[in-house]
Amino acid sequence: MTKKPALIASDLEGVFVPEIWVAVAEKTGIEQLRLTTREIPDYNQLMQGRLALLREHGLTLRDIQDVIDTIAPLPGARAFLDELRSHSQVVILSDTFYEFAMPLMRQLGLPTLFCHSLLVDERGMITSYRLRQPDGKTEAVRAFKALGFRVLAMGDSYNDTGMLGEAETGVLFHAPANVIAEFPQFLVIDDYATLRSTVDAFLAVE
Repeated sequence: MTKKPALIASDLEGVFVPEIWVAVAEKTGIEQLRLTTREIPDYNQLMQGRLALLREHGLTLRDIQDVIDTIAPLPGARAFLDELRSHSQVVILSDTFYEFAMPLMRQLGLPTLFCHSLLVDERGMITSYRLRQPDGKTEAVRAFKALGFRVLAMGDSYNDTGMLGEAETGVLFHAPANVIAEFPQFLVIDDYATLRSTVDAFLAVE
């Protein structure tokens, strides 16, 4: 029997690039923007708090994009991703926004990205956001499986645990201690070399 094709589904921030909102916090000095899905499981709560802070401080989409333009992928990320893509299908599943992510995608060689969109007014202020799909990471992995793929998923935050649980193999990569403690069922990996070995073993399964 021919084995099912494999697909690698990965989070973006924390796996291949630094956390965008943390970089914005460092640039602006707004410490509350350091909070991410590593600390706050409820994505809507997190985003509403971020949007309120942007309004309070008068920060526009362009201001955030200017910070993103200074961000580089994590050391070794591009080489790891290139090697991964040479051996398997790879899809980036992220809760960021296309308006944020494209400069980073270009630095990573434009892998396939599923994420969300922002709503912006005539002044350039971010007024809201539009989810591509509720719980889009988990639903994407479920759809990939329905299409006949075996899926290995990797991420680092609360909002990744749904897709990790849906995948045949779930990996917490460079995850914080609180997430690791709450989800002991997932593999825990902290470097690209070990992650590559894990992916290779997954790809080799008949």
